[in-house]
Amino acid sequence: MLGRMSTTFEIPALQTDRLTLRAFRPADIDAWAEMEADPEVRRYRGNDPRTRTEAWTAMERGLGQWALRGYGLFALERRADRQFLGFAGILHPVDWPEPELGYSLARAAWGSGIATEAAHTARDWAFARHGFPRLASFIIAENTRSIRVAEKLGATREGTTMLRGFAVEWWVHRP
Repeated sequence: MLGRMSTTFEIPALQTDRLTLRAFRPADIDAWAEMEADPEVRRYRGNDPRTRTEAWTAMERGLGQWALRGYGLFALERRADRQFLGFAGILHPVDWPEPELGYSLARAAWGSGIATEAAHTARDWAFARHGFPRLASFIIAENTRSIRVAEKLGATREGTTMLRGFAVEWWVHRP
């Protein structure tokens, strides 16, 4: 029989005027699964819509990255009503060429400046806390909204690459 294993790791909570960037919680599953099932949300992330079970598994993987790397994705919560809006943070799968500043929102939050606000906060935290010399954002070329966020953050396009079978633009953020 396997013994019980316990690993402790910290996921900070960051705040902006409108947002709390925090750890994912089990209570996020309904809003997260709805977001991940939306074909418009998923289309520029290179994936098909996810089922509720797949959304839960993605949440588990995201939390695991915090334990393995000390950084990861934050759930985004609107401070005014505590509504789950999406995610932003540092994504770093083993097959990525470098850490990525990633962000995605539920469609209802699009066009509100939330992605820029959240990504800016996560980026600045990552540079200050982890001393990264740079972060990437890998963006499918047709995702003009995400490209606009990268531009607002001062990122520069360094070219293109292939990730998991998708051609993406390679945007670079510097401290």
